[in-house]
Amino acid sequence: MGWGEDKEETQPQAASRFHSYLHGGTSSLLSTLPTIAVFPVYKTVFRQQLHNTSVRQAVAQLKREGALKLYRGVTPPLLMRTLNGTLLFGLQDTLLHQLSSSSSSAKVVPLSALPAVAGFAAGLVEALVFTPFERVQNMLQNGHNDRTLPTLRSILVRLGSERLALGYYRALLPIAARNALGSCLYFGVKGPLCALAEGQGLPATAASFLSGTLTSMAISLPLYPLSVLVANMQAGAGGQETGTVRSCWRVLWASRGRSVALLYRGGSLVILRSCITWGVTTAIYDQQQRRAS
Repeated sequence: MGWGEDKEETQPQAASRFHSYLHGGTSSLLSTLPTIAVFPVYKTVFRQQLHNTSVRQAVAQLKREGALKLYRGVTPPLLMRTLNGTLLFGLQDTLLHQLSSSSSSAKVVPLSALPAVAGFAAGLVEALVFTPFERVQNMLQNGHNDRTLPTLRSILVRLGSERLALGYYRALLPIAARNALGSCLYFGVKGPLCALAEGQGLPATAASFLSGTLTSMAISLPLYPLSVLVANMQAGAGGQETGTVRSCWRVLWASRGRSVALLYRGGSLVILRSCITWGVTTAIYDQQQRRAS
């Protein structure tokens, strides 16, 4: 009888875990669909990150390459974003449930900090799973690879011939740091911010959107240099750039004239896009979770 009761209690919990994965994927997909329309803007910013050029120079570079190559590299971010949301939200919720039900973790970590701890762990797993996607995406968007690696298949073959640290998992360390810290802050801050906004009389959906937007801004501003470093480390073909993270950072910092302003070149558009995307994602996810419960 006791076993039957335990089984009945775990079925809703299992359904709740499944909903977290499902809602994470659908909310991320819906918030990312506009990426197709604004992808040229994103690609312009990527060229600024890579070549330290002005907006006008980056646009001129894309014009020279032609309209056919304008959307080269759009598929990986769409696929990655959907799978990313599925894994990130679902795994964070699963880990949070495990930590919350563990008596030992309650003695070490305050209950209010558990969402951030679960987010940190989920961010590490996210980096391990999606670094190859980001590597392929950055290579596709680098115009210097168009002649030697003209197709997605040629890029996959090239990366497959390299050691993992130089091929698919190039720049794993900065990606892991960026994703783990970002996820930790996101899941640790968005809940209290949302509750605060609702306490001020905002509707639940508007409060979720505001909390996602503000949290994303707080994350994107300090972590943007890591994204620039990753783009520069991953854009080249397999064996072209073999320096360590420290040496690559020194080269990047020197190429920006040791200027923070130049390091953040193109960052305003990326941060704005990130804020809107995560605001929409948070609003859709929270609304789906409320309906499911």
